[in-house]
Amino acid sequence: MTVNRRVIAITGAGGTLGAALATQLVSEAGTDLVLSDFSEASLAPTVNGLPAAAGEVATMLADVSEIEQVEAVVAHAVERFGRLDVLVSNAGILSPNGRIHNLATEDWERAFRVNVMGAVNGIKAAVGVMRPQKSGSIILTASVSGLTAWSHAAPYCATKAAVIQLAKVAAVEYARDGIRVNCVCPGTFRSGIHEGLPPEALDAIAVKHPLGLGTASDMVGAYSYLASDASRWTTGSAIVVDGGYSAP
Repeated sequence: MTVNRRVIAITGAGGTLGAALATQLVSEAGTDLVLSDFSEASLAPTVNGLPAAAGEVATMLADVSEIEQVEAVVAHAVERFGRLDVLVSNAGILSPNGRIHNLATEDWERAFRVNVMGAVNGIKAAVGVMRPQKSGSIILTASVSGLTAWSHAAPYCATKAAVIQLAKVAAVEYARDGIRVNCVCPGTFRSGIHEGLPPEALDAIAVKHPLGLGTASDMVGAYSYLASDASRWTTGSAIVVDGGYSAP
């Protein structure tokens, strides 16, 4: 590996946003990727869809709720490419649709295991490599739901709010180590989770976004910025990309 190359690991790379991020970042000059998701079936479409003339790509399956598996992803990056410059902690799950009194304890626990502990595990694994390097960028995927209130989605909202605060605390803790920690708060964009929904359901969501529903490609610019040296003085930020949803 040449000195001027950068290495980016992305968890949750198998989803619609993960695929868009992988495609964008690997296309940027001097970038090699380590992509992970919980299953081969979810990860394969992302890998197969990457542009041919791009950086090197390694893959590894991982459940982000298990610290050992996230550490293995980071270790794989170091073994393959010699370093880790950026971690994008993108894995997450939605919670069942229901009012708080109708949600089971397991609904809450699963959301916290993946959405919050997945981000915690990503930070813990990444700083183990980045602190000796005295450099690194950690990007967490939060949500505009962590800044607003979505009825019937309390576990998701609560966990994404926790991710936003986690990014701020981690930013303060690791600034002196040369590590920046930020998060991106997407609004609603078209993805696989909307398959099967009637058109009127998406229309109701779209009307709450002044610019209409976005696409995953609308989100990647924020991640690209945070992964680059252009954001060298940006840490502890929650960058909102939501088509104006949170503006009113």
